[in-house]
Amino acid sequence: MSAILEIPEVRRRVSRLSVEEYHRLDEFNDNGRRTELIRGILIEKMSESPLHRTLASRLYHWLFTQLPEGYSVWKEEPLTLADSEPEPDISVTLGTESAFAAAHPTTAELVIEMAVSSPTLDRENASLYAEAEVKEYWIVLGGERRVEVYRRPENGRYRETLHFGSDAMLQSASVPAVRISFSALFA
Repeated sequence: MSAILEIPEVRRRVSRLSVEEYHRLDEFNDNGRRTELIRGILIEKMSESPLHRTLASRLYHWLFTQLPEGYSVWKEEPLTLADSEPEPDISVTLGTESAFAAAHPTTAELVIEMAVSSPTLDRENASLYAEAEVKEYWIVLGGERRVEVYRRPENGRYRETLHFGSDAMLQSASVPAVRISFSALFA
């Protein structure tokens, strides 16, 4: 089904939504499923496997207890970007929760996605986050027990890509207090 969007004639006929139009929609689509807006296209969110949920919960709870004052950690909450409103598995923003009571964050210090079944969309979203000046983007490849790290956004692309195995100790460049042993995460 995804190949159909690669046909130029079909792609031109896709009805795109602005972020403002997306905000006027219900939380659930006509099929009763949650959605997110990516590049002006409404996409149904995938269901989460037990491994996905476990890894995301472990990272969220660890970050929640480790972040210094002045940062907020979010789990599956929107970031409002130019033509998208993704809901990353985890995001860390500069500012307290109350600073975002009237509007969603428009960037983040760190975004983390769990990619258990297919990392294709998560890798494609790297440019989306780089355009929004998200300082660091991690894709946790749960089944492979690896992590891809994207850093240094510039002109809509990340200038640095790193790969870490499950035995790595990773320290965030954008939030130095974030230092994690992936052997503990994948345990």
